[in-house]
Amino acid sequence: MKFSSVRLVTHQFEQLVQFYQNLSTHEPRHLADGFAEIHFDGVVLAISDERLIRLHNNGLAVAASNRSAILEFQVDDVEAVQLRISGADIVMPITVMPWGNTSLLLRDPDENLVNIFSKPSS
Repeated sequence: MKFSSVRLVTHQFEQLVQFYQNLSTHEPRHLADGFAEIHFDGVVLAISDERLIRLHNNGLAVAASNRSAILEFQVDDVEAVQLRISGADIVMPITVMPWGNTSLLLRDPDENLVNIFSKPSS
């Protein structure tokens, strides 16, 4: 089995795609009206307009209702990412965690929690 993707369901399709494009600098792949994927090394972030979920999946996922998952992105330079996404809702400023990671917590336009972190250099 291969873990393939995480899909975010949203009412703010264009804003969410733009947020993750700015965050990652990866170009999204628009596969259908209201559906895009951003490919990372080893995993895909899929973004779907809730309208598609209602149409094709009986409305089983609800936009902007996540309060348990954290999307985590490992980067080389947390400060550089913070500068690139100016205006984002930062909920924890850049902090060195007890296990050594440097971490920045923010919320995307749907208020999903996003952790941008780097591991300590050896």
